[in-house]
Formats: sequence, C-alpha cells, structure tokens
Amino acid sequence: MSGSQALTSVSSSRERELAGFAALGARRLFLLGGVALILTGMLFGDIFAVFTLHQNAAQVGANLAAAAQAALAGNRQVVLANFKNVGAFLENRGTKVDTHVHIIDFGYLALMLAILQPWLVFTESVKRKLAWLFLTGAWLLPVAVYLIHYVGLARSPLKTIGWASIAADFGGLLVIIVTFVCLLGLWRHFRGKLAGPPDTLLADRSTEGRMLFAGGIALVLLGFFHGAYYAATDLYRHEAQDYSLLARMSAGAAEGAGTVVEEALAGYGQLQGTKAMNIAAHAHSIEFGLLAITLAFFQPYVRLRASWKRLWAGVLLLGSLLLPLCVLLEMRFGLVAGGLADVAGLLIIFALLAMGIGILRYTGELDASVRPTSGWGAPR
Repeated sequence: MSGSQALTSVSSSRERELAGFAALGARRLFLLGGVALILTGMLFGDIFAVFTLHQNAAQVGANLAAAAQAALAGNRQVVLANFKNVGAFLENRGTKVDTHVHIIDFGYLALMLAILQPWLVFTESVKRKLAWLFLTGAWLLPVAVYLIHYVGLARSPLKTIGWASIAADFGGLLVIIVTFVCLLGLWRHFRGKLAGPPDTLLADRSTEGRMLFAGGIALVLLGFFHGAYYAATDLYRHEAQDYSLLARMSAGAAEGAGTVVEEALAGYGQLQGTKAMNIAAHAHSIEFGLLAITLAFFQPYVRLRASWKRLWAGVLLLGSLLLPLCVLLEMRFGLVAGGLADVAGLLIIFALLAMGIGILRYTGELDASVRPTSGWGAPR
C-alpha cells in the first residue's frame, strides 16, 4: 500500500471512529431535530385547537347561515360577501392545519432517517451536511405555509403564487433531495452487500423499549380497527346524508323556506363535525403508535434513570391513548372531552420533552461500549 493510500485509509477509519462520539453526528442531528419538530408541531396543534379551531368553525358556520338567509332574501351581494368570508376562514384554518401536519410528519421522517444512518454508504461529513440540509427544509416549509395566509401575493413575481408558497416549495424540495440521497446511500449499501455496523439501538430489549414498542403496535391496531369500523358502519351513510342535506338546503332556498334551510345547515354542521372527529381519532391513534414504535429504538440514547425512562414511556402511551379517545367523544361531551384531549396532548409533549432532554444529556457512553474492534468502523 502506498503512503497516500495508507493515509487515506487511516483518515477514513478515524472519521468513522469519531463519528460515533461526535456530539453533533448525523444520527443525533436527525434524532434531536425530529424530536424538536414533533414537539413544536404538537405544541402548535394544542395552541391552534384552543385558540383558533373552534372559533374558526363557529365563524364559518355563522357566515354560511348568513349566506343562506341572504339567498332567501335575494340579496346577491351579501351572499357573495359571506362566501368570501368563508373562503378566508377556511384558508386560515387550512394553512394552520398544514403547518401542524407537515412539521410533525417531517419529525417522523427525521427519526426514520436517524435509524437508517449506519447503513448509508457516505462519510460522516456528508451525512452531517445532509442532516442540516434536511432540517433546514423541514423547518422552512411549515413556517412558510403558516405565513401564506398573511403574506398572500404581496410583491410576488408571480400572479398566483406568493413568496411564502415559493419558500414552502423550496423547503419541500430540500427535504425531497435529502431523502432521495439517503435512499441512494441505502441502495449502495445493499448493492455492495456490505456488513452493517453493530447497532445497539436496534438490539435494545430494555423495559421502556418493550413498553413503547408493544404500546405503539396496540395504538396502530386500535387506529386501524376504528377506521375499519367507521368505514363499514358510518362512512357511506354519512356521505349519503351529506348529499341529502345539501339538496335540502338548495330546495329550501329555492322555495323560500327559511326553517328548512336552517335545519339543514345545523344538520350539515353536526355531520361535518362527526366526520372530522372520527377521522382525527383514527389518524391520531396510528400517528402516536408510530411515534412510540420509533422512539422505542432510541431509548439507549435517553440518559435518564431507568425508573424515569419507564415513567415517561408510560406517560407518552397514556396521552397517546387518551387523546384520540377524547377527540372521538367531543361530539357527545363537548368542551369537557376537548379539554381532556388537550391535557392528553400536553402529556405527550411533556414525555417527548423529557426524552429530548435525556438525549441531550447523552455523552457517548453507548458508542464507547460498542466500538468495534474489527470490521466496519474499527481503528486500523
């Protein structure tokens, strides 16, 4: 081996060796970034639910009722004005929901990419750059989506797309590029049939890891069963009611029957609320189940006492079960169930925050204990 080749080999080995100890290695960047994204998204969702969601829905309902009354009176201008208001309220709600969903989904994707890091055939330096690029896009997109309602088309070079939308698209492009490159690195690993590095995270069998894994599977199954039950018993009936109520509204407006229109509007609002609650409960149960399963792999990186780790795992699972259940009961028990759902969301936030603090406290003991003596990542 020539001197330059030996130097390159030693440098490469040293880089892989240090990667496990790096305070801001790619895996920890993805892990901490993912937890931060999910925490922010859930906190934003709780604030939005308390201060915006219900008030927004009330404004939409009030404007629809006013539009129906104006249609009965033949006042075209008032009808148009109310529908314009409805569009503005729906856009406001839509951008907030999109912000909440995207930031949490990017958090999940970051956690998945954190799991895959040892199998990506790139240098640690490239992995770190990919992690920073991903996190840049993952934060840029939801922030830009949030601003769409407020920025609009002001000073935009395009007639139909504002600066906030352009920034959101750029953030999404960054996330897509990084995900594609990571998949390419994974493909290179399997194509080269390389032996992966020893990974204690995937081999962990701690109590809290088993709790989160089993609880996450149970939550996913509950979400699937609820979705199947709703589809089999209520979905098609609700779709038929949807069409029927809209037809009654139109017929009542044409005949000048104000009472019929008001009854149809009230029924339509209740129907939409029921559908939304069922869909939200179904989605949240599966979502939190996947979160618990993913976090189960990272418990060795949570530097807390075993009793505290078990406690926070239990708190996360409790909140993950209560939140979709309380969301499902909102139509029957109103604000009481809604308040309990918000409390359940806070339990999940507290548990995630505690795990995030534990990950920040981690200083590399696990990496030191599993440092290979031969093969991938071993010093030469």
